[in-house]
Amino acid sequence: MEVLEQGIGRLFTDPDADKAREFFRKKSRRMENKFMTLKDAIAKYVHDGDYLAIGGFGATRSPIAACHEIVRQGRKKLGFCGHAVTHDFQILAAGKCFNRLDVGYIVGLEARGLSMVARKHMESGEVEVTEWTNYCLSARIKAAAMGVSFVPIRNIMGTDTFKYSGAKKIKCPFTGQYYVLMPALYPDVSVIHVHEADIYGNSRIRGITISDLDLARASKHLIITTERIVSTETFRNEPTYTSIPFYLADAVCEVPFGSYPGNMPYEYFSDEEHLGEWLQTEKDAGAFEKFLEKNIYSCETHFDYIRKNGGIERMFKLRAKELRVDNNAE
Repeated sequence: MEVLEQGIGRLFTDPDADKAREFFRKKSRRMENKFMTLKDAIAKYVHDGDYLAIGGFGATRSPIAACHEIVRQGRKKLGFCGHAVTHDFQILAAGKCFNRLDVGYIVGLEARGLSMVARKHMESGEVEVTEWTNYCLSARIKAAAMGVSFVPIRNIMGTDTFKYSGAKKIKCPFTGQYYVLMPALYPDVSVIHVHEADIYGNSRIRGITISDLDLARASKHLIITTERIVSTETFRNEPTYTSIPFYLADAVCEVPFGSYPGNMPYEYFSDEEHLGEWLQTEKDAGAFEKFLEKNIYSCETHFDYIRKNGGIERMFKLRAKELRVDNNAE
């Protein structure tokens, strides 16, 4: 197959499907207890230099508690998949955790504004970047989930995104049409926040999943954080509602309100006031350093963070807002 054009961006992960299959072939698929603390899961599965991907989309169902723990444990020189990331990217940029980045959507917190600390990290010269679109990254993750080294798509041709990507343009041997090949993306470790999970890793996601079902299958190691632990019988009684099967997971961590201050569909609304405080405080380097000390470094767990920002009363107000129980909820 002749390559007609290719982008100049570097691939930060190896798309070789056979090498990935060799890893997965040796990975245990036993149904065993994987329940552990988030602190232990990050210490065990996230290492300096790893390539990290996280689930969710924007500020929705993002594993924020895990991002805090990664910063708190001082992880550095990570590769990172910037696939429609917002507050999660802001947190990891504040900790200067990554130095390689596949870009889909970063720096912006959607309608909330731009993160100055994220922009500063990206403009520091310390981060090597390869450009993609959100769909490109979804296709790359899909290829890995399929166990192949690439998938063909038909977007980004003729754009600067293609120029700065790591994609290749080819001519279809069947039709003569042009396609762009998206190389498979196999993360070393991913974190996905879910609504329910059992101790073995069976998980349920309610609402939009984006690429998380593929990401679970593409990742060499998978940490599940969950709003609640439920019995395995819950999954056996209604197996069609299982989003992620147990054999894909390496760790299961119960972290109620683990997406706070983001939105968890059907559980709690985003804390717009606190997200605004993040953006506002970033404007003063000294104030932001104290803000990070208060909200991340001095916290032992995600519960400590919540207690410092309104506690369970605040969480119940955000839950009422999400469920529209009280139209006057803040």
